[in-house]
Amino acid sequence: MIETLGPRVLIIGNSGSGKSTLARQLAMRASFHTTDLDRIHWLDKVGAQRDEVQAKDLVRVAARKPRWIIEGVFGWLAEVALPRATALIWLDMPWEVCCAGLATRGPWREAAPEAYAEFLQWAEDYWHRTTPSSFAGHLALFERFDGYKLRLHDRSEAAGLIN
Repeated sequence: MIETLGPRVLIIGNSGSGKSTLARQLAMRASFHTTDLDRIHWLDKVGAQRDEVQAKDLVRVAARKPRWIIEGVFGWLAEVALPRATALIWLDMPWEVCCAGLATRGPWREAAPEAYAEFLQWAEDYWHRTTPSSFAGHLALFERFDGYKLRLHDRSEAAGLIN
């Protein structure tokens, strides 16, 4: 199954959906270079955001590589890599799955309890926002992509890509 994806794979989905885990597993099986859009979007561990132009430039650099996996929730950054992607995987998991994934992961960027609560609310609102980093934004990316694409709705489907 991994061969079907080709050399450049873009993985999108809500926070906690399993994007980083899937990217790591695919990279171990097939020697992909991985790029986490969180690491591009955020400058540090306390919530400072990178300049939008600079962030997009960093994605372009990553997408120029011959073999990669780029993953993240940030649709406005994923969109930069989309033209070079050979496959798009959308982890369209229900909130219960995402919430469990976030609980397992715990706070990121050394978040204070209030900031972590805001982040959890932001993730839960994924289906109600209309930004590029929302269900609607990811649906638009998915529908626009002409290459090989998968829309996965549960963890067993994602695990099936690895096995």
